[in-house]
Amino acid sequence: MISDSLDQTPSPAATPGSNMPVYTVGELSGALKRTIESAYGAVRVRGELSGVKRHGSGHIYLALKDADAVIDGVCWRGTVSRLALQPEDGMEVICTGRLTTFPGRSKYQLVIERMELAGEGALLKLLEDRKRRLAAEGLFAEERKRPLPYLPEVIGVVTSPTGAVIRDILHRLRDRFPRHVLLWPVAVQGEGAAAQIAAAIAGFNALPASAGGVPRPDLLIVARGGGSLEDLMAFNEEIVVRAAAASGIPLISAVGHETDTTLIDYASDRRAPTPTAAAEMAVPVRLDLLADLLQLGGRLGGATARLVGERGLRVEGLARGLPNPIGVIEVAAQRLDDRAERLDNAWAGVLRERMGRIAAAAALLKHPRIQLADHARQLDQAACRLAPAVARGVDLAADRLGSLADRLASVPIADTIELRRAALADLGFRLGAASTRRVADLGERTLRLGQMLDSLSPTKVLERGYAVVMDRAGHALTSAGQVAPGDALSLRFHDGAIAARAEAGGTSDPAPPRKRSAPASADAPKQGSLL
Repeated sequence: MISDSLDQTPSPAATPGSNMPVYTVGELSGALKRTIESAYGAVRVRGELSGVKRHGSGHIYLALKDADAVIDGVCWRGTVSRLALQPEDGMEVICTGRLTTFPGRSKYQLVIERMELAGEGALLKLLEDRKRRLAAEGLFAEERKRPLPYLPEVIGVVTSPTGAVIRDILHRLRDRFPRHVLLWPVAVQGEGAAAQIAAAIAGFNALPASAGGVPRPDLLIVARGGGSLEDLMAFNEEIVVRAAAASGIPLISAVGHETDTTLIDYASDRRAPTPTAAAEMAVPVRLDLLADLLQLGGRLGGATARLVGERGLRVEGLARGLPNPIGVIEVAAQRLDDRAERLDNAWAGVLRERMGRIAAAAALLKHPRIQLADHARQLDQAACRLAPAVARGVDLAADRLGSLADRLASVPIADTIELRRAALADLGFRLGAASTRRVADLGERTLRLGQMLDSLSPTKVLERGYAVVMDRAGHALTSAGQVAPGDALSLRFHDGAIAARAEAGGTSDPAPPRKRSAPASADAPKQGSLL
C-alpha cells in the first residue's frame, strides 16, 4: 500500500544508471503521512495509559501500551473537555481516533477523539479507588449530613427535562403535597454531563435568599433513571461528588434503580432508591396531614371540654362551702355603721380632753417678760458671787509665788556650782579612759592586719626562693607553652632582676645548690607561709 502511494507521488528524474526515483525527506514524510491517514482514518485501540502529561497549552500527551508494543497518543485541548473520564497512569482504556505522523520527529501517533474504560472490572476498580480517596477527605462523613426540611416551600430538581424522571417527580409531588418546583435542565449522561450537574447544584446554592427574583430552594433532588454503569458515570465524577458535599441546601440523590449505587449517594444528605421515592421523602402526604390535623383538633376540643367541665364542678364544690355573699355584705355594712357612729362620738370626746390638757398647760406657763426678769435676777446674783471668788484666787496665787521665792533664796549658789563642777570632772575622766581603751583596741587590730598582709606579700614569697618569669614587654609568663626557643626573658628575684634567654631544650644536669640566706633572728616576728 505504501509503495502504491509512493508511485503516485510526483518525483524528480531518476539517477543516471538507475530507474529508482529519488525523494527528498519532506516528500517521503508527506507520502507516509498521507498513506497512514488514509489507511487508518478511524481506529479503536485498547491499551494501558502511561506517561500521561498535561501540557500548558491544554493538550494531553500520553502513551498506549500492552505486552507487545507502545504507541504515542495526543488529545487536543478541544477534545479534552469532552472526554467522559480523566486520563490517569495505569488505566486500561479504549481510545477512538485516527493515526497520523509527526514528520518533525519521524514518528507516528494516535490522535484521540474519544476515551472509555476497557471493561467493567477496570471501571469498578477506578470507582473504588475514587471512593476511598474521597472518603479519606471526609466528604462521606455522617456528621456532615443535615436533616431534610419537613415541608419545603420550594424544591429544586436537577435532571433531564425530556425524560420520564421529572414527570414522575412532579406527579408524585402533586399527589402527596403540591409544592413549587424549579427545574435545572442538564444532560445526565455523555460528555459534559458531570460539569452540567455540578454547575446546577452550585447554581441553586448561589441563588439569593431574598424575596425578589427566583426563590432559593429549600431542598434539592438530583435524579436520573436507571441504566448501565457507564450510563451512570456522570454521577461518579469527582466534580459532582464535591459539588453535592459542598451544597448548603439539603440534597437528595435519586440516581438509577434501587440496586444502583453511585458516589453522589454517599455525599448527599439522603439517598432515595428511585426518583419517585425521592419525591416521597421530600414532602409528606397532604391528606394524611389533614387527617392528623382533624384528629388532633378533635382531641384538643374533647380535652378542652373535659377541662372546662372539671373546673366547673370544682367551682361548684367550692361555692357550696362559701357563705351567702349578700348576708356577708349586710353584716359588714352594719358593722361599718356602728364603727362610724362610735368614731364620731370618740372624736368629740378626744377633742374635749385635748382642749382641757392644753388649757392646764397654758395655766402653768409664765409670761416671757416674767421669765426674762427671773433670768436677769439670777445673772446678777451669779456676778455678785464671782467677784469675791476671783479675789480669793488672786491672793492664793500671790502667796504661792512668795513661798517659792523664799525657798529659792535659802539655797546657796556657790554650793550648786561646786556640785556641777565635780560632776563635770567625773565625766571628763570617764571619757578619757574610754578613748584610751578604744585607741588601744584599734591599734592591736591594725597590727594584726599588717602582719597578715605582710605574710601574703609577693615579696615575701620571692624571699623563699621563687622567681617571676617575664617576657620582653614585662608580662608575667605562667606556662612553658608561652616561651619559644631564643626568646629574651627577665627573671625577677626579691632583691632585683636579671636578663635570660630561652634555650631549645632543657638540661638533665641537676641544678647547682642555691645558697640559702641567713636564718632570721629570734627577735623577728613570726608570720605564716603561703605553701
